[in-house]
Order: sequence, then structure tokens, then C-alpha cells
Amino acid sequence: MLNPHQLRLLRELSRRGTIAAVAKALAYSPSAVSQQLSLLERTTGTALFAREGRRITLTPTGARLVSHAEVILAHLEAAEAELSAHRGEEAPLRAGFSPSAARALAAPVFAALRSSHPGLTLWVREIDPADAGHAVRSGGLDVALVHTYEGFAHPPEPGLATEHLFSEPMLFAAPKGSASGTTGDPVRDHAATPWVLPADDTLCHAVVTRLGESSGVRIESWHRVDDYDTTLRLVAVGAGVAVVPASAAAAPPPGVRLTPLPLARHSHLATRAGATAHPSARAFVGALREVRETGETGEAG
Repeated sequence: MLNPHQLRLLRELSRRGTIAAVAKALAYSPSAVSQQLSLLERTTGTALFAREGRRITLTPTGARLVSHAEVILAHLEAAEAELSAHRGEEAPLRAGFSPSAARALAAPVFAALRSSHPGLTLWVREIDPADAGHAVRSGGLDVALVHTYEGFAHPPEPGLATEHLFSEPMLFAAPKGSASGTTGDPVRDHAATPWVLPADDTLCHAVVTRLGESSGVRIESWHRVDDYDTTLRLVAVGAGVAVVPASAAAAPPPGVRLTPLPLARHSHLATRAGATAHPSARAFVGALREVRETGETGEAG
């Protein structure tokens, strides 16, 4: 009989490509991962993967088994969620937030949950948004806030389910003393101005640089800042211009001029496929929506 734990390891191997990467992602030793995958091969009686240098690729049979594993694991998550609901059980919840979202949302959501669901324990973890989906799928987190941007392709990530929570416009932040320009496009008007950019190799960085390309501007700068409060403070003192979500600029420092951009950011809750209806996940969504609706936070970056 197929072992769900071994199927999870095979699924991670299909995405990460090495035993070491799977072991690091799931907090196992490489030897333990290798042993479990070898047991899975013996159980199935067929080769599931092959080595190509340091990397491992799945055989056609292995890839097909991963497709089945996605369905099997999602059904197991759904069964767990249904049983928890039947028992009236709210299991401890591990929630992932980006650093700026954690600063703005973690405490009020924690307080809202303590009030509405005193039996539910919430554990908070700051995590880079690029890593949040992997952490949820592999079991390191139960839920996480993830973002997509209007106009950017965001293919669905296997093994995850996402639920839209809220959307917000993106804003162009410039020093108040800077020229407002005449083109009607603040990005083009500030083509020669330094920028405060998010870290390289992040979705936020790609969004800003793509925005510049659409305006015919090549955006380059030495500034690399992921914290929106710090970004706005740098803008206020004239260090450069930036793009921030509206929720990050609810109370900007003096000296910042904000202009709406034709770009929106959408925030979603990511859970493992099949686990969306888990009572703890639903309680978390309820608390998050309550916090957003009552305006108890000024940022959700």
C-alpha cells in the first residue's frame, strides 16, 4: 500500500530536484529521505527517479505517481478537515506572514482569534513571500498570506489552494518637493530619479521593474529595502522614489507624495489543497477579515 509520507517526499523531490533540498525543506536528514524514497520504489516495484549528476529527475512513472499523489494528499487533507469539523476541533495553526504583514496583521489577528476562538492556538512565522507556498505545501506552515499582481501571470501552484482575501491599489511614492511632471505617468516623470527597490529576485522587485519597462523606463538603483516603513522614510528624505501597496501608506511620514498607479495587488490565503475548510483555517480567515474591516491595522504589505 502506498505511504502518504513517502508520496509527499516524492512530490517535493519532483519540485526541488535533490535529496538534500528535500531534506532541508522538510527538516529531515538526507539519509532518511533517501531511505524512504527507496522504500517507495520497492513498494511500487518500478523505478521512479534517476540521477543526472547532482540532480534527480523523475521517470515517466514517477511523474505520473506525483500526479496521483496530488489528488491523494488533497483528499487526505479534506478528510482531516471534515473530521476536525465533526469533532468541533480547532488544531493549533501555524501562519506565515511576510515581515511587513506580520508587523501590521499578526498582533491584531492573534487578538481577534483569542477573543473569538479562545481554544485555538496561533503560531506566527515571518517568511519571505517567495517561500510561503513551499512551506505550506510541505507542512512547515498551515496557512500563509501570498500576493499576486494584476497583469502578471501567476500559474496555480500544485498542492495549494488559494482564497482571495482583499485587493488594493499600488501607489507611487515620491518626495513632496520633487517635480510632479507633465506626462501623467509618475514613473516616466521620474525616469532619472533614484529608486528604493525591493530586494533582487523577489516578485515585488520584478513588478516594479516591469512597471518601469511598460513606461519605457529602465529602473536601476543601489537601494534595496523590503520594509515599507523604511522605504517611505527614505522617500521622505529624498533618497528616491518607490512603489508601495496602499495599505503600507495609510499613515505615510511627512514629506511623501502618493499617486495611484494602474496596478493592483491581490492578497490570498494559501492552504494545502483540501484543507481550506479546516475549522482552524476558517477561524483564521474570519479573524483576518474582521481586522481588515474594522481597520485595526494600517498595513498589510
